[in-house]
Amino acid sequence: MKLFGTDGVRGMAGEKLTAMVAMRLAMAAGIYFRKYSKTNKILVGKDTRRSGYMIENAIVSGLTAVGYDVRQIGPMPTPAIAFLTEDLRCDAGIMISASHNDYHDNGIKFFDKRGNKLGEKIEAQIEAIYFNDDLINEHQATNMNIGQSKRIDDVIGRYIVHIKNSLPKSMALSGLRVVLDVANGAAYKVAPTVFSELGADVITLNDQPNGRNINESCGALHPQKLGEEVRRLRADIGFAFDGDADRIVVVDERGEIVHGDKLIGVLAMHLKEQNRLSNNGIVATVMSNQGLCDFLKGQEIELFRCNVGDKYVLEVMQKEGLNLGGEQSGHIILSDYAKTGDALAAALQVVAYILRKKAPASQVLNPFDLYPQVLENIKIKKKIPLEEIEGYSELVKELENQGFRPLIRYSGTENLLRVLLEGKDSKAVHDKMGELLEFFTKRLNG
Repeated sequence: MKLFGTDGVRGMAGEKLTAMVAMRLAMAAGIYFRKYSKTNKILVGKDTRRSGYMIENAIVSGLTAVGYDVRQIGPMPTPAIAFLTEDLRCDAGIMISASHNDYHDNGIKFFDKRGNKLGEKIEAQIEAIYFNDDLINEHQATNMNIGQSKRIDDVIGRYIVHIKNSLPKSMALSGLRVVLDVANGAAYKVAPTVFSELGADVITLNDQPNGRNINESCGALHPQKLGEEVRRLRADIGFAFDGDADRIVVVDERGEIVHGDKLIGVLAMHLKEQNRLSNNGIVATVMSNQGLCDFLKGQEIELFRCNVGDKYVLEVMQKEGLNLGGEQSGHIILSDYAKTGDALAAALQVVAYILRKKAPASQVLNPFDLYPQVLENIKIKKKIPLEEIEGYSELVKELENQGFRPLIRYSGTENLLRVLLEGKDSKAVHDKMGELLEFFTKRLNG
């Protein structure tokens, strides 16, 4: 059984991700990190899912069983865990979250001592330890070598100060009305505090987590309600986060959702105009719209494409020496301020750009037109390798010959086939998508 997916270990809590799995995985991770230990401390945070209690306690048991001391900080955004792991000089960090998934799922993400997500090679080593009974038994601590756990509640202030410092000190948000949809998730305390302390008039939606309502008809996956509230309250801008606040969706003053690729383009210009865009390039995934590529080319900014997943975005950023990368879904990495996607850091940079331009969000955040693009998710029974699907190679070749840009891949966390199709004519794209849905549904669910 393979444990790690595209973003840590994820699955239904109590079914795939049981307390036993979480505990043994923590033991395996502890054994791995012990080889490089400097402080013998590992940080553990979580979002607001009910299953977080079960998994957190299991992880603490697993880490202390192999001799690690644990620092528990409760509900905090994923980027906060990345920052605090390094700031508190821990050997590693662990975030318990299934990000944008429904409450019944949960996940475990690991960070190294620098706050970086683990690469696939390290994940493979931890997975190998997980399945090695002899290693697990050999590293059981006894007597005073057993670790201890401590819950600390005052670190939220460190992260708030860190995020506030990403906004130029010459800027204040006084006079700006902002609506925040925190998705009943990990940012329900942090996000309103940051914007309020910077002087904004803040209205917060979905900030009453109960263990079940995380991402439920709210947040980054459901920004329509946010748009309605921005219009009704005559706000200047709205921001929606997902459950662990590493993903952002922006709504302008008209209540219209800003496309993620336009957001990336705007932030690229924001940095370039201040001579802060490292090596004059950015990273986006293969799903990004061709319109973004054309826009950046016109601004003499190089675009590097990578596979879907923010850890792949970061890998290319580090390889090319860049400080901006992102996905159209709203994962934006500004490496001057964060080691992973950070919705709050991105939100403040968007606000800074709007304030600099002294124009409404609807004007500032609409720098180019998009090519017609359709994305559909197909629920499937089994993930058959795409190249083994009869007629698949011929289909892709035909689409490309007809001027379409297809991107077809399986979800790394769910039983879904994601089909993206892009072209110059909207009707042709939608018509062809209908044919694609029929093709894959028949072959994967027939």
